[in-house]
Amino acid sequence: MDRAFQLSANGTTPGREVIAGGTTFLAMAYILFVNPQVLGETGMDADAIFVATALAAALGTLVMGLWARYPIALAPGLGLNAFFAFTVVLSMGIEWQTALAGTLVSGVLFFILAVTGVREAIINAIPMTLKLATGAGIGLFIAFIGLQNAQIIVADDETTVALGNLERPETLLAIFGVAVTVLFLVRGLRGGIFYGIVVTAALGIVTGVIEPPAAAVSGVPSLAPTFGEAITNLPEVFTTEMIVVVLTMLFVDFFDTSGTLIAIANQAGFLRDGVLPRANRALASDSIASMGGAVLGTSTTTSYIESSAGVAVGGRTGMTSVTTSVLFLLALFFSPLLAVVTSEVTAPALITVGVFMARGLGEIEWGKLEHAFPAFVTMIAMPLTFSIANGIALGLLFFPLLMLVRGRGREVHPMAYVLFFVVLAYFIWLV
Repeated sequence: MDRAFQLSANGTTPGREVIAGGTTFLAMAYILFVNPQVLGETGMDADAIFVATALAAALGTLVMGLWARYPIALAPGLGLNAFFAFTVVLSMGIEWQTALAGTLVSGVLFFILAVTGVREAIINAIPMTLKLATGAGIGLFIAFIGLQNAQIIVADDETTVALGNLERPETLLAIFGVAVTVLFLVRGLRGGIFYGIVVTAALGIVTGVIEPPAAAVSGVPSLAPTFGEAITNLPEVFTTEMIVVVLTMLFVDFFDTSGTLIAIANQAGFLRDGVLPRANRALASDSIASMGGAVLGTSTTTSYIESSAGVAVGGRTGMTSVTTSVLFLLALFFSPLLAVVTSEVTAPALITVGVFMARGLGEIEWGKLEHAFPAFVTMIAMPLTFSIANGIALGLLFFPLLMLVRGRGREVHPMAYVLFFVVLAYFIWLV
C-alpha cells in the first residue's frame, strides 16, 4: 500500500488517508440528494439519477485516485446540472436524452483536449476576469434556484419576483436549513452542508412537514430509465443548437475543473513552480468521469472543491480518493432517504454552495470598466436570463470589444477575437 500510493514519500499514513477520504465524502455527499432534485425537474427518474450520481462519483474518484494519484473527489457538478436541467432541457426544449448525449460528446472532447494539451491554449484565451465572473455567476444562479425551490423568492406579475410567504411551513423549514447549515460551516464543521441536510430533514419529519421514509436501507434502484440513453441519442447531437450546448458544457467544465485542481493542489503543496505534476492525468480523469456519468444517466461529472476538506485533515495521496469512492458505492443502498430530501431540504445546500462560488468576485478589477462591465454582465445575466450560456456568451462578446475601444486590444488573446465572432453568431442564431 505504501509503494502503491507513496504514502511515506508524501508524509502520510493509511489511517490518515482513510479519515481524509471519509471527510471528503461527508463534505460532498449532499450531491447524492441534490442532483436527483435538480435533474428530476426534466422528467428523469429520480431513483435512476441517484444511482447514476453515486456510480459516476465512484468511477471518477477511483480513476483520479489510482491513475492521477491525487486526493481529489469527483461527482456531477452543481451549476453544470443546473445548466443541463434549466437551460438545455427546460428553456431550450431539448429532450433530456439528447442532453445526455451532448454531455457524452463534451466528455470525449474534453478527454482529447486534455491528453493533447490543446486545453491550455483555449483556457489561456479567456481572460481571468471572465473566468472569475463565470464561477460567481453560476453561484448566483444556483442560489437563485435554491431560493425559488424554497419559495423564499416567488414569481410576481408586477415586479417579476417578490418575497414569498414566510409563514408557509415548508419555507420556514428551508430558512431553518439555511441558518443551521451556515452555523455548521462558520464553526468549521467538515461536511456542514451534508449535516445541514440531515438536520433539516429530521426537523421536517418531527414537525410533520415531511412524511417519514418507509425504510432507511434497501436494494439498489434500477438504472434502466437512464442507462445508455446518451449512446442511443448520439445522432441527435449534430445540430447547430446542440453544438452550442456541447461547447458551453465544455467551457464551463474547463474552468470549473482547472480552478478546483489549482486550488486544491496549492492547498496540499503539490504545485512545482506553479506547475501541477500529472495535470493531464487529472484532467483526463475528469473527462473519463463525465463520459461514464453521461452513459449512466447524469450531467457532467467534475472535480469537487469540497476535496479541500479531506486535504485539510491530512489527505495527500490517491488513497484518500479510493476511500471516498468506496463510500459512494456504499451510499447506493440508502436510496429510500430520497423521499425525505425534498426541494425545501436541498435548497439550503444550493444557497450555501452559491456563496462559495461567488468568492472570486473579490479578485475582479472593478476599478477598470473594461474588466468590470464584461464581468458584471456575465455574472448578472445567468440568474436573470436563467441561462449560464447567455452569461458566458455576453462576457465573451463585450470583453474584446471594450478592450479594443480602451486601446488595449493587443492584450487580448487572438483566440478571444475568434470567440467574439462565434458568440456573435450564437446570438444571431438565437434571434
